[in-house]
Amino acid sequence: MGSKLAKKRAKTLEGLDLQKRYTVAEAAELVKKKAYAKFDETVDLAVRLGVNPKHADQMVRGAIVLPHGTGQTVRVLVFAKGEKEAQAKAAGADIAGGDELVQKVAEGFLDFDRVIATRDMMGAVGKLGRVLGPRGLMPNPKVGTVTDDVTTAVREAKAGKVEYRVEKAGIVHARIGKASFEAQHLAENATALIDALVRAKPSTAKGIYLRSITMSSTMGPGLKIEPAALMGKEEA
Repeated sequence: MGSKLAKKRAKTLEGLDLQKRYTVAEAAELVKKKAYAKFDETVDLAVRLGVNPKHADQMVRGAIVLPHGTGQTVRVLVFAKGEKEAQAKAAGADIAGGDELVQKVAEGFLDFDRVIATRDMMGAVGKLGRVLGPRGLMPNPKVGTVTDDVTTAVREAKAGKVEYRVEKAGIVHARIGKASFEAQHLAENATALIDALVRAKPSTAKGIYLRSITMSSTMGPGLKIEPAALMGKEEA
């Protein structure tokens, strides 16, 4: 089994220059072409930023609804009461509820991918920090998951809203689609995410902001993208 995978991977690398910096469109075409798994591989973007996440004023975090979604079925849980709970369910939430749902999650229920909470629920939801925090599921107003407009929040989550947050090494990892997507759609999703990161550039960040960009599929090679054309005017 291992030798078969090794042969497939070797064939995938044929004709690729892993040191070359491609355009977003070229990388999308190649990532799609070189995906060889039997399943529909996820396509990811890794962007290394010129920031120091140890400084609070250089933390890059936010969310964006990708133009063509992510191709992922997202299970959305909403902590809300009364009318807001009904609105969440009407908007397509998979699970919605108040204090009893908080207790259920505290007891180990984790069958969901995204969590949204109304402001009046955050006192109770805050107690779930140890459960939701390590999984990156804790609701946060900065990315629109603590809100009283649950209808919009649920619809955006279902439509392919992607949250991004710079890691300790200064890298943002985000899903931008599936290998089955049209190459143009992958490219447009990638560009939308990069544009969002450029707009989120901290005023205290010095030097080159977009250090490197790599696009890859689950099993495929990482392709470097030339960041120069994607930088803000002040850097270019």
